Amino acid sequence: MTTAPTRDAAVPRQAMVGIFGGLFAGYLGLTAVIPVLPAFLRDSHDAGDFTVGLVVTVTAVTALLVRPVAGALADRHGHRTVMLAGALVVAAGGLLYLLPLSVPALVAVRLLLGAGEAALFTAGAVWTVALAPHHRRGQLIGLYGVSMWGGISAGTFLGATLQQVSFTAVWVLSAAAPLIAAGLIAMVPTPPRTAPTGGGGGLLLRPALLPGIALTFGAAGYAGLAAFVVLHLDARDIGHGVVVLSCFSAVYAGTRLVIGHLPDRLGPRRVAAWCGVGEAVGLAVIAVAPNLPVAVVGSVIMGVGFSLLHPSLALMVMNRTDPARQGAAIGAYTSFWDLGLAVWGPVTGLVAAGFGYPAVFTAGAACALVAAALAVRIGRPVTTPTEVRAG
Repeated sequence: MTTAPTRDAAVPRQAMVGIFGGLFAGYLGLTAVIPVLPAFLRDSHDAGDFTVGLVVTVTAVTALLVRPVAGALADRHGHRTVMLAGALVVAAGGLLYLLPLSVPALVAVRLLLGAGEAALFTAGAVWTVALAPHHRRGQLIGLYGVSMWGGISAGTFLGATLQQVSFTAVWVLSAAAPLIAAGLIAMVPTPPRTAPTGGGGGLLLRPALLPGIALTFGAAGYAGLAAFVVLHLDARDIGHGVVVLSCFSAVYAGTRLVIGHLPDRLGPRRVAAWCGVGEAVGLAVIAVAPNLPVAVVGSVIMGVGFSLLHPSLALMVMNRTDPARQGAAIGAYTSFWDLGLAVWGPVTGLVAAGFGYPAVFTAGAACALVAAALAVRIGRPVTTPTEVRAG
């Protein structure tokens, strides 16, 4: 029987640098092309809006399908192996952009990149949890997410900047950054692993099911905010929706940096429930905001709540899963995020068309309350006494 790490157990610094740095660099390469692809498709292929949307978003298809598989492979073959493979697949996809590809070939490349992203993220997430002291697992899951969002922000900025030089410069960056990620990951010592017991369960892996459904409902508010806050505030003659989005992003990252330890200290169930309520309150404030300061306050409240919802639910998944199957569990859980965005993107569009922009945020608030209620209903893990207290 393996005992839980003591409270003063150190986080392996080299491992955290390699994993977090690898994730950052991998996502930098993945997202550098996002602001560039629409112009490239129109200039080089005379593509319409449907084609542009398909090429940009099709990665979600393979990411959704591959995450549970990548997690199970990480359980069986090692987290570093699968994370490294994901980084190399992303780098290969970046190199393929340099070829004179047709639109169908670009779709195939994007599908390949979705698989690489799924392996990169999922293996690194469960690796982080495996290396972390028990009392810091939730905090480090949150910081892992900050590394991802940091890579996304840097990638989109650098991609848009390099577009002024040439498309080729962007493609080179999209291949070079994941190669750097692979180098960082390869420097981390190989972690020990336990042979998995039993088969996988895909999205229906039981410990991931209820937290995953809660995450899907939590994603509704983010989908609505990202898609419609600019239009909502413009319709009210307030404007500056980008300011609201920027405040949300800053608070999202800052919350994880400053109070990311709360799921470990207070218990993930309690924090997830309050986070769902916080997200709902923030969305409701944005829905009725009469001016920019009120809308910013709403984005701050939502950012604090939404920031810790994912790591709290993820920690509940880990606490309820056999250590030998945690990769498959976290992969299945994360797939619910992709599922949520795939579902709520079109649904929020229908809500906006039928009932107006404020209804988008009201519906998101209702979904966030559902997420909070689901978090309360998730059973406590039947494990060690320490883990029961953490659940």
